[in-house]
Amino acid sequence: MAGIAAARALHEASFQVTVLESRDRIGGRVHTDYSFGFPVDLGASWLHGVSKENPLAPLISRLGLPLYRTSGDNSVLYDHDLESYALFDMDGHQVPQELVTKVGETFECILEETNKVRQEHSEDMSISSAFSIVFERRPELRLEGLAHKVLQWYVCRMEGWFASDADTISLKSWDQAELLPGGHGLMVRGYLPVINTLAKGIDIRLSHRVTNIVRRYTGVKVTVEDGTTFAADAVIVAVPLGVLKAKNIKFEPRLPEWKEAAIDELGVGIENKIILHFDKVFWPNVEFLGVVADTSYHCSYFLNLHKATGHSVLVYMPAGQLARDIEKMSDEAAVEFAFMQLKKILPEACAPIQYLVSRWGTDVNTLGSYSYDAVGMSHDLYERLRVPVDNIFFAGEATSMSYPGSIHGAFSTGQMAAEDCRMRVLERYGELNLLQPVMGEEAGLCVPLLITRL
Repeated sequence: MAGIAAARALHEASFQVTVLESRDRIGGRVHTDYSFGFPVDLGASWLHGVSKENPLAPLISRLGLPLYRTSGDNSVLYDHDLESYALFDMDGHQVPQELVTKVGETFECILEETNKVRQEHSEDMSISSAFSIVFERRPELRLEGLAHKVLQWYVCRMEGWFASDADTISLKSWDQAELLPGGHGLMVRGYLPVINTLAKGIDIRLSHRVTNIVRRYTGVKVTVEDGTTFAADAVIVAVPLGVLKAKNIKFEPRLPEWKEAAIDELGVGIENKIILHFDKVFWPNVEFLGVVADTSYHCSYFLNLHKATGHSVLVYMPAGQLARDIEKMSDEAAVEFAFMQLKKILPEACAPIQYLVSRWGTDVNTLGSYSYDAVGMSHDLYERLRVPVDNIFFAGEATSMSYPGSIHGAFSTGQMAAEDCRMRVLERYGELNLLQPVMGEEAGLCVPLLITRL
């Protein structure tokens, strides 16, 4: 999303742009699959902040793409709220809704108490360490039995939001990202139509994996895997943080120490999807199903796409260490694992007729799902990663101080990198024909976003 947004902005400003894409498809961590006969997203699938403040909203509006609202503002479950759910224990007994609501209030209280811990300690610590301190101070917040298992499920969903385990998430910075108003909406038709619209008319070279970038004052030389080189005035690097961490692209001369430190110190998490297509619906008509357990690692979460799209699909979404462990399995074993979690709560469940499995952690083109604030690291690392180095510009969700880990964060940093790049080139070569409007500027009429629970 970041790379294609940058390319579109420069293309519309009359620059000659070439996109080097390592995959045999466009989209990156946007991956809408149609093998079931209808669209399902293996990667990004939510618009976080369904409002005019969201930089992607005008484009989604003009395309007429519907969204399904999964939560309003300020939900303790982030992109979900407790209007439509069913939680079960390992024996298949449904957890009373009153208990789920009550534990949710306790969870919010615990988070408020961790804020006090943060103010009292100059040194950073993990969210889980802060929880332990809170429990020592406020023993009444330490739950037992079924309530404890429900609390662990709330922790599990928090870990899903950050794609990382609670013992790795920074107490100082976990809530520093900005949440746009308007709640959260699921892209019913998938995100690919947005990508395709941005990509229209742009020179995109598929299966061009970049291995080397040489920068000089006069320009840059970019080399791809087969040895082909491309010369340009500037380059925008919009690869995922995991790829930068792996040093799969060699920079000559080396990037400055402050830039390499930002790459090394930012956290990159893993959240995957195991998408199960059934021949019929046998589960409750709720937005999500959950399995509670003694630890967050053993809790489960299924998104019910039937509620949003009308298709008989459940999406199992493991994150953090559990996602890493499942990536070690074959697709068949991963599907069987997810299905066994479902059988625990719905013993009469029938086997899926089709499935899809994402592997964002081991995919050489991503090596992770999205960034998060690691313990002991400053939130301004996102900005340090964004800052250009001469004529090399950086974009992507991991360069967004305000909206890390989000698709609108990636989109906005792509536009920002394009503008920075444009200004640098203009400083060297003078004014170009810039009469064409930049994407979004011509949106004089306001088309409402299509979002509903219906």
